Amino acid sequence: MTDPNAIQPSALDQLPDRDPEETAEWQASLDAVAQAAGPHRAAYLMRRTLERAEAGGIALPKLLETDYVNTIPTAAEPSAPGDEEMERRITAWNRWNAAAMVTRGSKYGVGGHIATFASAAWLYETGFNHFFRGKEADGSGDQLYIQGHASPGIYARAFLDGRLTEAHLDNFRQEAGGNGLPSYPHPRRLPWLWEFPTVSMGLGPLSAIYQARFNRYLTARGIKDVSNSHVWAFLGDGEMDEPESTAALALASREGLDNLTFVINCNLQRLDGPVRANFKIVQELEAQFRGAGWNVVKTLWGTAWDELFQLDTTGALVRRLREVPDAQVQTYQTRDAAYIREDFFGKDPALVEMAKLLSDDKILECFHLSRGGHEARKVYAAYKAAVEFKGAPTVILAQTVKGHTLGEGFASKNANHQMKKLTVDEFKTMRDLLELPISDSQFVDGQVPYGHPGADSAEVRYLQETRAALGGPAPARRVHPVAPLPAPAEKAFASFDKGSGSQNVATTMAFVRLVKDLVRDKESGRRWVPIVPDEARTFGMESLFPSLGIYSPKGQTYEPVDRDQLMYYKEAKNGQILNEGITEAGSMADFIAASTAYATHGEAMIPFYIFYSMFGWQRTADQMWQLGDQLGRGFLVGATAGRTTLTGEGLQHADGHSPVIAATNPAALTYDPAFAYEVAAIVKDGLRRMYGEAAPGEDPNVFYYLTVYNEPLPQPAKPAADGVDQGIVKGLYRFNTAESAGLSPVANAPRIQLLGSGTAIHWALRAQKLLAEEWGVAADVWSATSWTELRRDALDADAALLRGEERVPYVRQALQGAEGPVLAVSDYMRQVPDQIAQWVEQDYSSLGADGFGLSDTREAARRHFGVDAESIVVAALAQLAKRGEVKAAAVKEAREKYGL
Repeated sequence: MTDPNAIQPSALDQLPDRDPEETAEWQASLDAVAQAAGPHRAAYLMRRTLERAEAGGIALPKLLETDYVNTIPTAAEPSAPGDEEMERRITAWNRWNAAAMVTRGSKYGVGGHIATFASAAWLYETGFNHFFRGKEADGSGDQLYIQGHASPGIYARAFLDGRLTEAHLDNFRQEAGGNGLPSYPHPRRLPWLWEFPTVSMGLGPLSAIYQARFNRYLTARGIKDVSNSHVWAFLGDGEMDEPESTAALALASREGLDNLTFVINCNLQRLDGPVRANFKIVQELEAQFRGAGWNVVKTLWGTAWDELFQLDTTGALVRRLREVPDAQVQTYQTRDAAYIREDFFGKDPALVEMAKLLSDDKILECFHLSRGGHEARKVYAAYKAAVEFKGAPTVILAQTVKGHTLGEGFASKNANHQMKKLTVDEFKTMRDLLELPISDSQFVDGQVPYGHPGADSAEVRYLQETRAALGGPAPARRVHPVAPLPAPAEKAFASFDKGSGSQNVATTMAFVRLVKDLVRDKESGRRWVPIVPDEARTFGMESLFPSLGIYSPKGQTYEPVDRDQLMYYKEAKNGQILNEGITEAGSMADFIAASTAYATHGEAMIPFYIFYSMFGWQRTADQMWQLGDQLGRGFLVGATAGRTTLTGEGLQHADGHSPVIAATNPAALTYDPAFAYEVAAIVKDGLRRMYGEAAPGEDPNVFYYLTVYNEPLPQPAKPAADGVDQGIVKGLYRFNTAESAGLSPVANAPRIQLLGSGTAIHWALRAQKLLAEEWGVAADVWSATSWTELRRDALDADAALLRGEERVPYVRQALQGAEGPVLAVSDYMRQVPDQIAQWVEQDYSSLGADGFGLSDTREAARRHFGVDAESIVVAALAQLAKRGEVKAAAVKEAREKYGL
């Protein structure tokens, strides 16, 4: 067995030693210190030596953890400008009103959270008074990602500065009446205040990183200089458990995003209990962020601890702080001085002696109240250090107490996340602690009053003046009037109307060709933001590399291996393509930043994000909801779509359901185009609606989801019939009839209507031919470009009927008078076409690829799922047989003929 105490070989043993004798002397010195002064002293000297080396630029691995103390010692703290006493009074009013708002709403059972803002109040107030730049500042101001559970405190401050009224506060979480406040930051529900939705947890930090990165992209490309904008993300320590929270830390440091600061409120509590009960979350996060290359600032202890650290001549206090687990620190918050003397100080003789010099009040002040995140001076020092640090992003780890100032019933209690109200007595205790001029007589019928010093009070004037100096109120969302983008030249779209002739073209390639033409447009071309998660060659986009370039803050510092080829891999500081590597989550975060630039920066950008359809809505649907919540605009393109179209890849790649998931999102306009000219018509209309002149009643704050296929097929010309473009956009039009297809059915032949979407329309067209030539049945073929939009239109018509308005759903109008039953088919589960079933007057049935995908040829897969042309024929004959229009024996005969 290996001796665990033996010195193990390391990578350093592989390096040549120019002076073994000197090396031995250093090692002997370390051994001597350890023997004479103990291992703690030896460890201290080593840490300080490593810190000295790091500060001097000597190339050594960084320390991943530092002592459990403040990064900025008290003596090095800068003096904060402004009036700290005035800011204390403002914070007190905010604390009160945040708690009052949630408590008053609790009688309606609508919920709310009090304890989070109570812990973070100074983290926000310091920023609002000294750092957060508003929308009227140079550039675009700062971007603030507010922790969702702290929203009552932000509403309380907006109430204090006059942007909200008592009526608003009384409608917290009661939005149906039209004067309410959403529970969490939500731009779609309160678009003048909130910029960024931060619940679901974990998406805020991921989005903040890519927002900071997109700011650099805009500046580098010359769209807008936003180099003065700073991104602030406020997070909980429990929130950092979400994998998305830390998914892009390396990107932020790799690209040197010093325009980004994370502020993690380390109150040591999750929703149900301690974050790291047996460990230390601050130390874990420090190691994680430092290892990823971030600048780390720890703000843990308040000024009351200064006396204790001065008494710590042996380092025993620092050692004890490092070893006490988080759950025990939480316990100290709720116990008396005697318990703390025994459990904390009693573990080390040096600490026992120290405790003799401390009064009970001093011990309780330190362990109950004094945290770095609760002191304006400590927070200011951390923020100043963050914005002045260059070359890397900064994370501030601020220790607080969850439920601070809310009384003993709240502070550090495991259940405080679910505690929605304070009693009148608890409010009165809080009032006295905060020194607020609220009398007992203001508690009418046991209801807590809101507090306000007056619109012309010193507090309100101070608040408004500081915000004016920083560029206006915050948080705030502004959609500055932006002229509609001029429509691209018609030629880019019309070129698809004539079809591809004998050339086989997949709709994925048709979309890429369209974008290649659109990015050349002199007016709007530079506003396109192509986003791809390291699959550009799969989608045939490599031709864009040399012409547009791939964005990189370093440009291209190497000679690409394919430099002598026409479509070589080109990176550039002003590159237009965002090629994110293998990360759908990062690509979606890119898309969100680009799609909302019209509001964040007053610059309309046109992102399109192309991805394997199976790995879009299935993997990152949460972010797609975030996109809709943030009122984003752009084109999501699910490529290699369908359950049977991507040959050989199998179950994990076979998308049979993305339109179902997309249909659940009200902001997503979902299309499954069959032909190249349909793709062009949809993109053209999307550009008009989102970036041009939206029609009356149209919401421009939508995004488009297009499924496109990798199956090369001849692309037909657009039919010359009237209303084709309208039908494409609305979701359904007749592509041809049996007669127009030249099939010349016999007189009075049975007739059926075949509805197909995406690549399935080709199976329907072949089935149309088989039905006519082999069974004497006339079939009309319809292209259903959007089952979802047809359904939404029908739902709107139903709602109109309830209001007494007569409206016929478009799907019923389009199919009016069409003879025979309707058979719908797609390359997705039957639930996709079945969305419209209840509004179709004819007999309705459907085929689809339900179940798990499999690896095989397209033909075999389609036969397996029963959606190929022959299966459509049998299904059509079965429908007609039910109506007595063909003989029942024909169904059995066809099944046997086709080997089904």
